[in-house]
Amino acid sequence: MQNPQWTNDGAPVLSGRGLVKRYGAQYALAGVDIDVRAGEAIAIVGPSGSGKTSLLHVLAGILKADDGAILLGGKRVDQLSETKRSELRRSEFGFVFQSGMLVAELTAEENAALPRLLAGTGRKEAITAARGWLARLGLAGKEQRRPGELSGGEAQRVAIARALAHQPKVIFADEPTGALDTRTGRDTMSALLASAAETGAAVIVVTHDRELAESMPRTVAIRDGRIDVRVAA
Repeated sequence: MQNPQWTNDGAPVLSGRGLVKRYGAQYALAGVDIDVRAGEAIAIVGPSGSGKTSLLHVLAGILKADDGAILLGGKRVDQLSETKRSELRRSEFGFVFQSGMLVAELTAEENAALPRLLAGTGRKEAITAARGWLARLGLAGKEQRRPGELSGGEAQRVAIARALAHQPKVIFADEPTGALDTRTGRDTMSALLASAAETGAAVIVVTHDRELAESMPRTVAIRDGRIDVRVAA
């Protein structure tokens, strides 16, 4: 898989400082510091239970940290209410999950347009933007198909279109190739990275796939809830 040229100049678009997340007496995150710059692609790796998915969910505002700070564009977002964090996720973040998590009753274009529709964009404008991304991702002519009528790779491309359609600052991808065969997974990741590069969005990918992680410009390893400094970033 060939990577696009990524830039990491300037101040971080997203930062975490001293992030702590506990489940009872168990620490999922034990004081993590991380900076993500605009247009940067990062793989977060580590063994099962290391805290990598917790880190992604805390940075995205899906989970609330027990301690620490999260800054988006230099502004604290961890202190926002759940309603405001939900609005932030719709407007500034995009998401691609292992299973795609598409709405079965909606067409491909409606799924891709969903974040814009939820944010109040008019249906015509939202659908037009969604169709544009579906075409870029090789799905022209399949806009009216529902998830059950798409292959696994096609469904993940719809999920990528959904993540990109509102031009977010950061895209979070949690095991985006985990349910795909090797070739389809590589093609899907190439599409995600190339498409994100068009918009300047940062991409944060949690993965167990060593080959995928090695293909990313930067790798952050997590072990026992901390950044593993023994692994080169």
